[in-house]
Amino acid sequence: MADKDKRGQGNAPGPWYVDDTCIGCEACVGEAPQVFAMRDGLAVVAKQPAGGDEASAAESAMSACPVEAIGNDG
Repeated sequence: MADKDKRGQGNAPGPWYVDDTCIGCEACVGEAPQVFAMRDGLAVVAKQPAGGDEASAAESAMSACPVEAIGNDG
């Protein structure tokens, strides 16, 4: 489970984040390229999901993350 106290640098402000346990596998980018991006080999939330399809894709990315590095405090 992602830890909000270990949010990685570069996440867009808001409830969704990637924490420092990210291993850079790019699974989240594959699931939700409109929300996640790779920076310096690790994933970040590049843009907070705007709802609807983006929120659904972000939820799928959270489920797909092998190390549970994606969190949502919303």
